[in-house]
Amino acid sequence: MADNKIELSVASRVASWMAIVAVAAALFFLALLHVVSPEFDPSWRMISEYANGRYGLILSLMFACWGIAQLALLVGVWRQVPKTMFTVGLVSLFLAGAGAAMASVFDVNNPLHDLVSYFGILGLPIAAMLVSPALSRSPGWSVAKRPLLWSANLTWIAVALFAASFVVLILTFQLAGIKMDPSAGPTAHAPDGVIGVVGVTDRLTAVVDFLWVATVANRAIRLSRKET
Repeated sequence: MADNKIELSVASRVASWMAIVAVAAALFFLALLHVVSPEFDPSWRMISEYANGRYGLILSLMFACWGIAQLALLVGVWRQVPKTMFTVGLVSLFLAGAGAAMASVFDVNNPLHDLVSYFGILGLPIAAMLVSPALSRSPGWSVAKRPLLWSANLTWIAVALFAASFVVLILTFQLAGIKMDPSAGPTAHAPDGVIGVVGVTDRLTAVVDFLWVATVANRAIRLSRKET
């Protein structure tokens, strides 16, 4: 029994480390896109639109790493607390990870991109708001309650800001009499009359999501070390 517990702790630590490494890689590729594709104005062009530039492969690698990070975290924490609402959170985390991984294949020009994006954008905040409170009430995790809950709440706040900015973008496009075209090439600035801050909130959402995964994975690593 003790050997089995140690094996599970080691597996949790390996998966959690994989999550952190994958998050770091996703953040690196996201930053790299801003360097190699400066023609996309990050204030109003969304991350997925880099697929229409010359470095779509880097975007695919970013999404793939992001998907791996979330799925690895799922393995790292699944045994940590009794299964109740926590199970729903893990399912949401799986859908978020699968959505991000599929986004590496189905880019913004693919009809399936919107569907897998919904999994990724909405799945993680749901997972965070269910998993973090459950973990914070568990032995070994309660000492990290504040960062767990803060990072979880930031995920839905970021999504709310992203949704609001997207609505503003659509409305101002309509008021300006301009048709939105996701497949359009890069444009230096938002068209006159269009309020474009959706790129900022999109990137904020990504970074906040990265932060939550790293926060949970880091605590899982510390706990697994104590157990072994």
